[in-house]
Amino acid sequence: MSDPSRRSFTRDELASFRGAQVPDLLATDGGTPLRLLFVGINPGLWTAATQTHFAHPGNRFYPALLTAGVIDRRVDPSAGMTDDDRAHLRGRGIGITNLVRRATARADELTAAELREGGERLRETVRRARPGVVAVAGITAYRSAFGVRGAVAGEQPEPFEGARLWVVPNPSGLNAHETVATLADAYAGPARAAGVLA
Repeated sequence: MSDPSRRSFTRDELASFRGAQVPDLLATDGGTPLRLLFVGINPGLWTAATQTHFAHPGNRFYPALLTAGVIDRRVDPSAGMTDDDRAHLRGRGIGITNLVRRATARADELTAAELREGGERLRETVRRARPGVVAVAGITAYRSAFGVRGAVAGEQPEPFEGARLWVVPNPSGLNAHETVATLADAYAGPARAAGVLA
C-alpha cells in the first residue's frame, strides 16, 4: 500500500485502490449538528488512496467552497485531509458522503444498479444523520440513482427524507465546462439554505 502523505502516486499505486471505500465525513456526537451534506458520485482512486473526499488535485470542490464562503480557510486534501480540516468542516455543520462507496477511476464505470442502490443507501444516511440540506454533485448520477429523468440542476421540488434537496454540478476536473466561480455560485444556494453561508 502506498503512503497517503505523498502528493503523487504511480498509476499502479492508484490502480490498487479500485474498489476501496472512503468513510463518510459526518458530524460527531455532541458536536455541531449536520446542516449541509454534500454527496459525491463515488470515490476516485486518488480519494481512495488518501481516504479524503474530493482529494484529486484537479478537483475544484474545496476551492469552490472557499470562493463561495462556505468554508473560511483553504483546504488542500491532495495528500490527505488533516484532523484540523475535518474539524473545520464538521464545525461548520458540513458533511460529505457518496452515492456509491466503490472507488473507480471514472464515475462512468458504475452500473445503473449501483447508482440505484446508492440512492437507497443515501436515503438511509439522510434519515440517520438528519441534515437540513442535501446537495448531490452530479445531475446525471442523480437522475440515474433516483429515476428522475427530467430533473434539472438547482433545488428540487420535493424534500428528500425531510431535507431540502439540491442538485449541483460535479466539481471533477473532467467536468470541463464548470469553473471554480460557477461551482461556487452553485454551491452557495444550498449552503445559504442550510445556514452555513450568510
